[in-house]
Amino acid sequence: MKGNNDMRRPLVAGNWKMNGTQEGVIELIDGIKSGLDGINVEVLVCPPAIFIGLVGARLEGSKVKLGAQNICQQPESGAFTGELSAAMLTEFGCRYAIIGHSERRHVYGESDKLIAERVAAAVAGNVTPIFCIGELLEERENGTTEQVIAQQLDAVLNLDNGIVLLKETVLAYEPVWAIGTGKTASPEQAQAVHAFIRSHLAKQDEALAAGIKILYGGSVNAANAEKLFGMPDIDGGLIGGASLKVNDFLAVCKAAG
Repeated sequence: MKGNNDMRRPLVAGNWKMNGTQEGVIELIDGIKSGLDGINVEVLVCPPAIFIGLVGARLEGSKVKLGAQNICQQPESGAFTGELSAAMLTEFGCRYAIIGHSERRHVYGESDKLIAERVAAAVAGNVTPIFCIGELLEERENGTTEQVIAQQLDAVLNLDNGIVLLKETVLAYEPVWAIGTGKTASPEQAQAVHAFIRSHLAKQDEALAAGIKILYGGSVNAANAEKLFGMPDIDGGLIGGASLKVNDFLAVCKAAG
């Protein structure tokens, strides 16, 4: 039942993707900070890497948390061009990282194995993974949604310390066919998959299943957020386009609260 577990306090995470200018980022973050009074949810923003320092400084003293859009699976610094380590992120106050977003999987070819390694590296480096899972349109249409979701979860669960890792993780279910397309899973469709995720985790560890936050990501906006977040197994959202507009993002945060 929603609301009986402090660990599952609603979380709204804004994924800014590859968007923003210095001026626009300052305006966006200041608008979000000033509009959160009375909204009782955890709020997180994940800017492009180049803006992490700027956003972190701007968030100083606020209740808005800072995340990255990816993290390297390598725990140590070294010859990994284009990557960011957990230590680099935490130095700038960055305590979350999106891992396995569908765009990383399907545009850049990241495998379940690589994503699991990144989840492990994040936890080891005191960064909370927002571990994304979800099915393609053809997978939903051919009835393999649950099989796909289970395979993605099992990549982490089957690690030696998989249950421990997931207890330090936030999950995000994002049907790939509903990201940036304007299509949204109905609240009932989303709830069904969130319930399946919990049932799959419960086979391994009931406390993990009951306590883990599962966000919904897939064209969440001010109009549909309240119904989505009203579902018993949906604990907030991973927000794309709506996170780039102050009023839209605040409306989603309010719906989650």
